[in-house]
Amino acid sequence: NAPTDGTANSPAYPLSQSSTLIQFNQDSAMAQCSVEGGIALITINNPPVNALAPKVLTSIFEALRKAHADASVKAVVITGSAKAFSAGFDINEFASGNALDDRVNDAFCELVESGPKPAVAAVSGVALGGGCELAMACSARVATPTAKLGLPELQLGIIPGFGGTQRLPRLVGVQQAVQMTLTSKPIGAAQALKLGLVDAIAEPTQLLEKAKELALDMAAKRRPRLSSLHRTDKLEDFGAAMQIIEFARAQAAKQAKGLQHPQLYLDAVEAGLRRGGPVGLDAEAEAFAKAASLPAHKGLVYTFLARTSTQKVKGITDGQLKARPMNTVAVLGGGLMGSGIATACLTVGIKVILKEVNDKFLQAGIQRIEGNLKAAVRKKLLTEAKAADARGRLTGTLTYNGFDSVDLVIEAAIENVKIKQQIFADLEKACRKDAILATNTSTIDIELVAAKTDAQDRMIGAHFFSPAHIMPLLEIVRSKQTSPQVVLDVMKFGARIGKTCVVVGNCTGFAVNRVFFPYNQAACLLVDIGFDPYTVDKVIAGFGMPLGPFRLSDLVGADIGLHVGSNFLEEWPDRTYKAYIFKLMNDHKLLGEKTGAGFYTFEKDKRRGTPNPAVAPLIEESRKQSGLPTAQELGLGPKDIADFIFFPVINEACRIAEEGIVDKPSDLDISTVLGMGFPAPRGGPMLYGDLVGAKHVVARLQEWEKKFAPVGLAGFFAPSAYLKERAASGTPLTAGRGAGARL
Repeated sequence: NAPTDGTANSPAYPLSQSSTLIQFNQDSAMAQCSVEGGIALITINNPPVNALAPKVLTSIFEALRKAHADASVKAVVITGSAKAFSAGFDINEFASGNALDDRVNDAFCELVESGPKPAVAAVSGVALGGGCELAMACSARVATPTAKLGLPELQLGIIPGFGGTQRLPRLVGVQQAVQMTLTSKPIGAAQALKLGLVDAIAEPTQLLEKAKELALDMAAKRRPRLSSLHRTDKLEDFGAAMQIIEFARAQAAKQAKGLQHPQLYLDAVEAGLRRGGPVGLDAEAEAFAKAASLPAHKGLVYTFLARTSTQKVKGITDGQLKARPMNTVAVLGGGLMGSGIATACLTVGIKVILKEVNDKFLQAGIQRIEGNLKAAVRKKLLTEAKAADARGRLTGTLTYNGFDSVDLVIEAAIENVKIKQQIFADLEKACRKDAILATNTSTIDIELVAAKTDAQDRMIGAHFFSPAHIMPLLEIVRSKQTSPQVVLDVMKFGARIGKTCVVVGNCTGFAVNRVFFPYNQAACLLVDIGFDPYTVDKVIAGFGMPLGPFRLSDLVGADIGLHVGSNFLEEWPDRTYKAYIFKLMNDHKLLGEKTGAGFYTFEKDKRRGTPNPAVAPLIEESRKQSGLPTAQELGLGPKDIADFIFFPVINEACRIAEEGIVDKPSDLDISTVLGMGFPAPRGGPMLYGDLVGAKHVVARLQEWEKKFAPVGLAGFFAPSAYLKERAASGTPLTAGRGAGARL
């Protein structure tokens, strides 16, 4: 415990000796402190979310030391500037590889929780991660009605490191604490008050006064001063607590397969329950260090920052351009994709004109939109009133009447070049000269789609992923003629409807579909040399993909797979594999869920499939047509499946980076995570290549290149120049080399 005579021990965290009590340097991220009425008010000032960078923590601790040493100070109130208490530890520190100083916890204990003067947290906005842990170390917490508190660290492959594994269970109980932390879901102020995480709720104008009142009451001993770390009144009895931990371990193992950090978190919680909070802090530090050393932590931090960095695109967001509002959007086509796009627009206040070719299709599209809105109400994503408002913004039409009022048109018709060309020729006549013309095509060249118009500068690809109102990615495809203004406008539109927007260059398959064509073709190649498709699916699901390649084919449709695959075969015949099995599946109408059977069979209204025995003779026929040697002859076994499928994906990702199809490698990685379900703990193909080592990837690809050369498939495995160069130099694949002409 800290001394109680107004002095302080030597600092538990490196502190600057030049700061004053009244105010710290506002030009850098610091905490300011002022004294009035016996209260030292410490304000965290690191906009926009008051992240707890090391220098911010340093200034907080120094302010506390000075406040404890100041005889005029009776108590301390800690708050945040602007609209946030603190969103937690600075994630950029994780990305830079800086280790967390274990003396932070000492300072939390000695200066915040057990210092001579009681400290109260005044929470507005968010108190997340380290911010919530700072608040929990205080003797009491006051929050505004809209405040959110929680510990979302597990989303970053890490565990709470400032005492959260010990203090949260002692404030709200083990059951609630474990649930909050494992799900990374924050709670609102009202629930926090009910659970005991906060002690009072006050309106924003009264927040500081209420916090000061509680602080002075504790200083005058009119209110007990409690230490969160040593409380036991909210803990379940030991046997029940251990059962909660055991159940949580089983659930975490099931829902976070292969990830160690949820178990490390539970290790720390359990240690504290068995041996007390202070010992639990030591266990937390040990578990934190282990989690920080795992590849999953690097992958999840990288993914988080990659998603943020998509908002910055060279030549688009770094100039003087200002985005124009998209208040009215026309959607052509009311199928699953078009209705999803329309739903996404309607729910954020955008007016939508839905056009179809006949009334039957139009009414079906409107019904799909209404169904989407009803589903959102059932899931409590929308209120009945907001769903009704959204429906009121929808207009259906069979003509182009009214298109002179739209800001953006999104075409979601079938993948037929001639049909799309005619649509955009008509749109050029019907729309304003400044209206943006977008196609949702997943593979067709944007310039080819716009070939019969004089509107190339405002033509753009807006590739949504199905279901469009749910999937978070929007791939924005820019041709050589697309103006920067149009790109920026669509980026801002995408952000408004809740999408992560990735700007890519114009090529066959663009970025996401292109990088994954070797995924499907390598899987088919494995089947043709003797592997069972269901074994392949099981291995790839174990890798972390939501679906294996053959189950994914059944979801998308073997007809779509055959069509999309033909584009890649035509574009790159020297480095693709013609999958005979897809042609056979189409010939026998085994298209997947849409026909009730594909590689799997499906019962009505059930998504879980069972292996389809009718596929076996088709696989045998495919193997005969391929004329390939067997896996045994090639020296390949089940342990090679994941590498055989994903190393060609890494290779193609390197080609995309080399060509400048993406602004930066992280854009490609986050696209695969959000669009294809690439496991976030592995970061995406480029980071995964760095994690396993570019030299290892090249060596294996060259091994297969040599083995498959006699059957004409050396090109499928030949390492790209970018990959070989990085393997030789040791430069990370994710370092990139700057955008090329294609973007």
